[in-house]
Amino acid sequence: MEDIAEKMAATTEDALTSDDAPPPSQQQRKGGHGRGESSSSSASHEKLSLHDKFVDKFLQKVIPIDGSAEEHNGAVPNPFERPNFNLTIMSNNFRRFNSRIGVVFRFQDKVEALLSWQTTSHTLSLLAVLTFVCLDPYLLAALPICVLVFGILVPGFVARHPAPPRGTLSSEQSIGYSPAGPPLAPAATPRPAKELSLDFVRNARDLQNQMGDFSNGYDKVVELLVPIANFSNEALSSTVFLFAFLGGIGMMLAARFLPWRLIFLFATWTPVVMCHPTVNKLLQEAGKKKKLAAPEQHGEEEGSAVAVAAAAAAAVGGGGGGVRVPPPESLLKQWLDDWIADDVILDSPPETREVEIFELQRQSAANGEWEPWVFSPNPYDPLSQARITGDRPKGTRFFEDVKPPGAWEWSEKKWNLDLWSREWVEERIITGVEVETEGERWVYDIWSDKEERTGVIDTPEPVKSKDLASRQTSWEEGEDGLGRRGEWRRRRWVRLVKRKAAVATPSSDSASR
Repeated sequence: MEDIAEKMAATTEDALTSDDAPPPSQQQRKGGHGRGESSSSSASHEKLSLHDKFVDKFLQKVIPIDGSAEEHNGAVPNPFERPNFNLTIMSNNFRRFNSRIGVVFRFQDKVEALLSWQTTSHTLSLLAVLTFVCLDPYLLAALPICVLVFGILVPGFVARHPAPPRGTLSSEQSIGYSPAGPPLAPAATPRPAKELSLDFVRNARDLQNQMGDFSNGYDKVVELLVPIANFSNEALSSTVFLFAFLGGIGMMLAARFLPWRLIFLFATWTPVVMCHPTVNKLLQEAGKKKKLAAPEQHGEEEGSAVAVAAAAAAAVGGGGGGVRVPPPESLLKQWLDDWIADDVILDSPPETREVEIFELQRQSAANGEWEPWVFSPNPYDPLSQARITGDRPKGTRFFEDVKPPGAWEWSEKKWNLDLWSREWVEERIITGVEVETEGERWVYDIWSDKEERTGVIDTPEPVKSKDLASRQTSWEEGEDGLGRRGEWRRRRWVRLVKRKAAVATPSSDSASR
């Protein structure tokens, strides 16, 4: 029965994946002890594999992933190929990742301990190292080597040659640490945390908190910085661009005169000092006082810069002793808003382009009258690709059916006839046509009595006297009604279009990434 179940599972698996080779467990095994156990384990393994492949097929059909349907040549292996989304692989990789991410969280805890002044000597040592590096930047090249020696190699050696424990004879005699002698302890090798152990659960907790912190930080950046940079408020973004551009030019000129060592020293000391518990407490108290004073001050402030200046002048003159002067940041924000409203001009006209359409008419063989045929984007001249291959001209039958290009809209209400027919013929290097420079500006095909055809007529070389009369120019100028013309004629119509404003729609792809 187990063999029958095994064959049925293998047959179903081959039906799902026809290009896969049958697994080795499907082959007949001969003799040997423990045949039932091996057959049972292989059948269960095949059932799991069949289930995984079925789920993969289902997910690929329901949720198509970008690039999942692309195939590459098997003879040239792709070094960047990765498996598609799979629940089993996802679960396995998460367990492996969570078992090994503990070293990152321990490093994060040590950094937080340094910045929060939990051990004052360690934080002062960090500030000393930062000071040396900022004042002498060439020490930055030796910093990775020092980290390797004192942060990895020395602790590894001490773990291999530990100091004697307390309570022993050497420790009671205050004998210093001695690295002499053979190694007394095994090498410290980091190992993954076991599943459902305390370290595994602790890593899962830290990973959960890190995901929440990243999401909150991402939302904060989108809330504060993206509206300034994505030109949703075009006046504000233009102002930021202007100041950034001028600031970049100023920095290129003045960068060599700035004391960069002192600047970096101040930039590294400031966040560490602000993380000190005493300084942090003072900053929190100042923030609370500012929040309590903000509602009272908000009711007394005026809404414009003129009113604020008048209130300040009255306070200085003694006539308004109860009026408070607004803080400098409020005055700066008010000045910036007024400057943006007055000096940033965003009423430039939209971009415009000229589009063209060719009105094609064909001469009737019955009565010789010209019949409207089609409005085409191509002139359908005698030497065009469509004309040579015998294809019909593509286009629409009526003027009203002509649509503007994508992302554009009409800027004019009607089409205008191009009166400079000779120019567009010369620009396209069209030959075998007769240009009408007056009247309705039609461009006709040239008719040749020789073999009754239209287009450019080639004569053999050397030119004989009887063929000299049949030689014609590439195009001619003529008036309506002169000579015999070809089967087609066309004229050019032009119209202006302008860029169409896109409707703001939330993009699921950009939101997910």
